[in-house]
Amino acid sequence: MIYTVRTTVGQERILADLLRVKQKKDNLQIYSISVIDEMRGYIFVESPNEIEVRKLVYGMPHIKGLVKKPVELEEIKHFFEEKSLVSSINKGDIVEVVSGPFKGEKAKIVRIDDAKDKITVELVEAAVPIPITLDAAAVRVIRKAEEEE
Repeated sequence: MIYTVRTTVGQERILADLLRVKQKKDNLQIYSISVIDEMRGYIFVESPNEIEVRKLVYGMPHIKGLVKKPVELEEIKHFFEEKSLVSSINKGDIVEVVSGPFKGEKAKIVRIDDAKDKITVELVEAAVPIPITLDAAAVRVIRKAEEEE
């Protein structure tokens, strides 16, 4: 069963680490402790029963309580699926390069390689447009292509 623990927003990762330490120290039957970035203020704990989860969270700081009903894996499974970084990027989008030698530069997407998770951009402020291939993780979308028109 997967139980949902309510926490203070922003303390999820720190608390998850503290819970892992306590779980090992007290040898509790906890199979996993998960933090999902999109679900602020919640930690998911996999355990055979609620009693083990209550033992785990008892006396811990920043715990607001336990959600009464366990969560089915199907309800949160989509949060754990790996998504391609290029799925949210389109040709023509204006992006900011966030790492590498062109960090801070604005660029326009000219080509997307889904298979390799790579994109080709042209720097907006360059005198001569030179195509540069980057990892999709190296850019942040500033403006979508639809907004530009």
